[in-house]
Order: sequence, then structure tokens, then C-alpha cells
Amino acid sequence: MTRFKQFLPRSIFGRSLLIVLAPMVVLQIVLALVFYERHWENVTRHLADAVAGDISTLIWMMNAYSEQDDGDLAFRLGRIHLGVEARFHDGARLPDPPPEPGASRVERLLAAALDDRVGRPYAIDTGAPGDTTLVGVELTGGVLDVFVPKRRLENRTTDIFVFWMIGTSVVLALVAAYFVRQQIRPIRRLATAADRFGKGMADPDFKPSGAREVRQAAQAFLSMRERIQSHIEQRTLMLAGVSHDLRTPLTRMKLELALLADSDEARSLRTDIEDMEHTIEVYLAFVRGEGGERARTVDLGAVIRDAASDAAGDIGIATTGDLGLTGKPNALKRCLANLIDNARRHGRTVTIAARRSPETVTVTIDDDGPGIPEDRRAEALRPFVRLDESRDPNRGGGGLGLAIARDVARGHGGDLVLAESPSGGLRARIVLPVRAASRDV
Repeated sequence: MTRFKQFLPRSIFGRSLLIVLAPMVVLQIVLALVFYERHWENVTRHLADAVAGDISTLIWMMNAYSEQDDGDLAFRLGRIHLGVEARFHDGARLPDPPPEPGASRVERLLAAALDDRVGRPYAIDTGAPGDTTLVGVELTGGVLDVFVPKRRLENRTTDIFVFWMIGTSVVLALVAAYFVRQQIRPIRRLATAADRFGKGMADPDFKPSGAREVRQAAQAFLSMRERIQSHIEQRTLMLAGVSHDLRTPLTRMKLELALLADSDEARSLRTDIEDMEHTIEVYLAFVRGEGGERARTVDLGAVIRDAASDAAGDIGIATTGDLGLTGKPNALKRCLANLIDNARRHGRTVTIAARRSPETVTVTIDDDGPGIPEDRRAEALRPFVRLDESRDPNRGGGGLGLAIARDVARGHGGDLVLAESPSGGLRARIVLPVRAASRDV
């Protein structure tokens, strides 16, 4: 069963079309084998019987008129009334034994009719000139050659049957494909709208359409989208309020510390306040995301160079091919900046490589730092997680850089994967689709 499934179409359009066409094809095969085959067999048998009867009649007339010394009269009557040309070869003989009839339906059925109606040795040649079939019958004084037009032995409606059977099937298949495609179009639009929404791209033109069930699914998606957008807006407003409420007392505390005399206690409090401000900033940055930015065509190579130029130190950059894609430039820059900052913080040498394939753009950022053990890489991508065993906790960061970077990559339909760098440190590999979901349905 598994082997059979691999030959089935994977798209709903292909499977729906298969459901429509498979019964039609099976029906045509059954009709061709059962009805048409039997019909052609019966019609050809009747035609062969008629020809054998005409040959038997012609032989009778030859015998009848030869007694009146007017043998040519039988041939003239055969030409006029029976529609066959006949010639008598006096003294000729058929090969001994006579050649066996061929395996074609016409020869087989004509041979059976000649055995039944004529009862004399005969030979059948379906390749006679002039679009005729030659039937040689051995008589007492020679061989009678009868040229029978092939139209009297072949059912010419066969071609018409085949033409109409195949022609109507093709027309019906095209009509079915058109209507199936029309039914699939709303499902594809729904899938495209859901994919674009998952990547943070607005699709204001999407409206429910199609069959009732598809409209219900589309309406459920629109309701879900509105609830999610409302939730995001409420969360953003709440975070803005939290940010304002926390910054106000922190500002007062900084002003009060500025009025105090310089001491170890005051310096310690200033450090704590700065840490609190930094923590608030990274938490808000993680939860807020880049929801307000719209996607557009971006040159990822320029974004990489821009992010690298903002980082301290010398960073090696190698790009291959056209790195244009659809995305949010600020979010992508933020993603790359987090990864570059993470690499700079834990390694001395940082290299960035980017290459394009037909469907994706892959960016790798390598460092020569201590790296992350393989069994802890998934944990490192979780928000607010810091791996103190391999990373120095006193060197900054809030445990959100990798989580934010992966959020941005997944928001663009790609992903962030951590691996071991050839230089011994950590490799962060970002894979992004070249284009957003297509709206061509």
C-alpha cells in the first residue's frame, strides 16, 4: 500500500482530478473490452457470412450458366448485384495444402464463414491491390478469384467509435479539470493568506470564497487573525505602559543617586539600576518583536554588510549569487546583529558566508569561541536561557539573542540551526526562502 501511495498525486487538485478521471477511464476500458469488442466481433461475423454467401451464390451461378455456355453472365451479375469482381483461372490449382488464414479478426471470421457456406479449399489474401481482399476458391476445373472490397468486410464505424470515445473523454476531462481547479482556488488562497500571515505579511485582499465548507474555514481564519492581531496590539500597549511605569521610578532613583556623594554604595546602586534598564530593554525587545514593519524586497547582502559594519572588530564576509528576497529589513538586520554580537562576544574571529540556491538563501556565521555542546543547542535557543558552563555570564547579554534571531528567521518562513563551526566554535546557520508564498493560484 505504501508503494502505491508514492505514485498518487500530492496536491489536492491532482487527487480531485484523479477521483473524477479514474472512473471515466475504467468505464471506457470496460466498454471497449465488453461492449465494443463484442459489437465489432458480431458485426464482422455478419459481414463475413454475407461475403461467403455471395461467393457461394457466385459459384452456383457459374455452374448454372455454364450449362448455357454463358459463364461470363455469372461474373457480370456478380459485379452488378453482388458487388464483387471475379475471375476464373482454368486449370489452376491452390497450393497443397492451402495456406492457413491469418490471425486477424477478418481472416478468422471469413475463414469460418467459407468453411460453413462454401465447403471447398480456399485461400485468403487481405493484401490484394485496390483496397480489396482476394478470396481464391478451388473448383473442379480451376481456381475462382473473387476480389471483395474491404469495406464489405470491415466495420468502418470502429474509427468513429474510437474517435468519439477518446474525443468526448478528453473534452470531459478538460471540463472536469477546469471546474476542479475553480474549486481548489479558494483553498489555495486560504493557504497563501495563512502562510503570509504567519510571516507577518498583510493580505488585505483576501475574502472568503468557494464552497460553503471552504468559506467556513476562511471565515474561521479571518476571525483567528483578528483575535491574534488584537492580542498583539493589547500586549504592545501593555508593554508600553509597563516600560513607562518602570522607567519613571528608575529615572527618579538615578536623579537621587546623582545628588548623593560618590561612594562604593552609590556606585553599586548605579550599576544595579543600569542592569535593570538593560534587562527591561531586552525583555521588551523580545516580546515586542518587529510586528509593525512591512515586508518588501530586500538585498540580504547589503543587510549583512550593514550589520557587520555596526559590530566592533574585523569580520570576514563572503557572499555568492543574488541575495534578494522578500522580508523585513530591520528585523533581518536585528537577527544578524544578535548573531554577530553573540559570535564577537565569545570568539576572536568571526566570518559570515551567504549563498543562494534556487529556493533559499543560506547565511552562516562562524566563530572560534568555546561553542555549545550538541546536547544543549536546543536549550540555548530558548528565551532567557544562559549556558553559564560554556559562556561567561559576566560578558553581557540577557539570554535572548539567539531566541530573537530564531523568531525572526521563523517569521520569514525559515529557521535558525546551531552546529559546530569548522573553526572549532559555534556555527549559526539561517535558511530563508527566496520568495514569500506565491499568490498565483
